[in-house]
Amino acid sequence: MTRSFLGMPATAPPGVGHLRGSEPFPVAARRALSDAQLRRNLGHATATIRSRSAAVVGEVPDWPQLRAAGRAIKTDTMARLPELLEQLEAAVAAAGGTVHWAADAVEANRIVTDLVRAAGADRVMKVKSMVTQEIGLNEALLSAGIEPVETDLAELIVQLGDDRPSHILVPAIHRNRAEIREIFLRAMPGVDPALTDEPAALAAAARRHLRQTFLSTRVAVSGANFAVAETGTLAVVESEGNGRMCLTLPETLITVMGIEKVIPTWRDLEVFLQLLPRASTGERMNPYTSMWTGVTPGDGPQTFHLVLLDNGRSAVLADPVGRQALHCIRCSACLNVCPVYERTGGHAYGSVYPGPIGAVLSPQLTGVEDNASLPYASSLCGACYDACPVMIDIPSILVHLRGRVPHPKAEAAAMAAAAYTMDHPALYAAAQRAARLGRLAGRRGRGLPPPLSGWTASRDLPEPPPQTFRQWWAER
Repeated sequence: MTRSFLGMPATAPPGVGHLRGSEPFPVAARRALSDAQLRRNLGHATATIRSRSAAVVGEVPDWPQLRAAGRAIKTDTMARLPELLEQLEAAVAAAGGTVHWAADAVEANRIVTDLVRAAGADRVMKVKSMVTQEIGLNEALLSAGIEPVETDLAELIVQLGDDRPSHILVPAIHRNRAEIREIFLRAMPGVDPALTDEPAALAAAARRHLRQTFLSTRVAVSGANFAVAETGTLAVVESEGNGRMCLTLPETLITVMGIEKVIPTWRDLEVFLQLLPRASTGERMNPYTSMWTGVTPGDGPQTFHLVLLDNGRSAVLADPVGRQALHCIRCSACLNVCPVYERTGGHAYGSVYPGPIGAVLSPQLTGVEDNASLPYASSLCGACYDACPVMIDIPSILVHLRGRVPHPKAEAAAMAAAAYTMDHPALYAAAQRAARLGRLAGRRGRGLPPPLSGWTASRDLPEPPPQTFRQWWAER
């Protein structure tokens, strides 16, 4: 067990991992909107997932009660997080595992790299884990001379394409099957040149490519969907079976998990295993649900390490409003119903966590200043709140974070001037008369000069009415 002094809540360090974009959301979104193929891919995929999810959710008569139970369990977990983490640590250690505490991405990468080296390995296989994308583990391993091999099909597509994930559940959602075929032909060793873009053919090619990796790699790195404090049991849910191979075949298993993934009891797991598949993939249950508790002699990995990662989560927990974001079970339901995500895709968000949940989680993990545009990447329509299986009130958190975003001094001055004008009736009446000159600004305000054009670049200026309410009242 390694110890870290977590100290006061700190945000994720800059320069490591994938939580910060290189450009503001509006700039990246504008470029994504011009990509017609991307919009077709996203529209088809999200519509398919939405309809499947709606069908299986509709089969559950107590779905609202399940959502409420999930929210209650998560709220209780956040209230007792330190206690539950210590309970989890004790249970994992009692079952033969080793627990490591990582304050941030730098420390987590160092811990995992040292463990792989200690195992004498120069290659690791990975089962889908967003948290390792968050901390930039692949880059850290490569810099240490260790080859990471993604085994989840979508993550493999992203890795071979030298790309970035764009969706929490379907990382390659922005690719269609013709593009995937081209990636396989270009980057997959030994692929048949006659490979077609039929899904079965693409899956078979990936299976052949990964089979030798499964049989020859001694170390695996996984994430975790849930960790049960009561028993020390970890759970991974997936649809392909590749995760099962990673969790059972290697000699050493290293699991990297955000501290918010812990739940109190085994019975609590029952609730989430009903919520997650219906909200995410539109399935009644996950095809593969793998659970393990420490080390079992003669069965599965004989060395198990659990890395508990903070990386800004304590800072999120310190915010009474924003901490709801830590309730997220990574189902991606909010992405699939979001009109903004459907049109821009995940890359525009700049973070490994895209969509509505990314817009509230990433700014809190990094500090709002480093992701100041993300709280505005929403129309506040509320579809994400309606879809969330644990009832995270994402619109309220977005508004809360907008209040914490640094605002330009010119904007503050303009608001102060408006407040002063509205507080003085004579000035307000004069301003109403002057508003008629707004017609000179052109249709929808597009003719306004800077800095006023900053407001109308993404908003329509209302057309001023022929007469004000006061004028109409006076003429009655």
